[in-house]
Amino acid sequence: MMIGKVIGNVWATRKEESLNGFKFLVVMPVDYSNSRNGGTIVAVDSVGAGVGEMVLIVKGSSARKAIGNIEVPVDAAIVGIIDEVELDLEGD
Repeated sequence: MMIGKVIGNVWATRKEESLNGFKFLVVMPVDYSNSRNGGTIVAVDSVGAGVGEMVLIVKGSSARKAIGNIEVPVDAAIVGIIDEVELDLEGD
């Protein structure tokens, strides 16, 4: 799983038919061990997340399983909305 922040929405009127009915969000993965974050990804929202929220993301076959259809061409899915993250970055 990965942590990310939802930074936008994606609308696509023309797409693979099996993707109809899914909500797509733009998510920026967060790496707390590095000051730089990676690029953005598009993820299917399965929990009702919105822009500005921190979320849990799964990728690959876990994403397809999370949305309940292993045949859909999806690579990432949002499976949770994060309430709080607690870290010990000093490793004490």
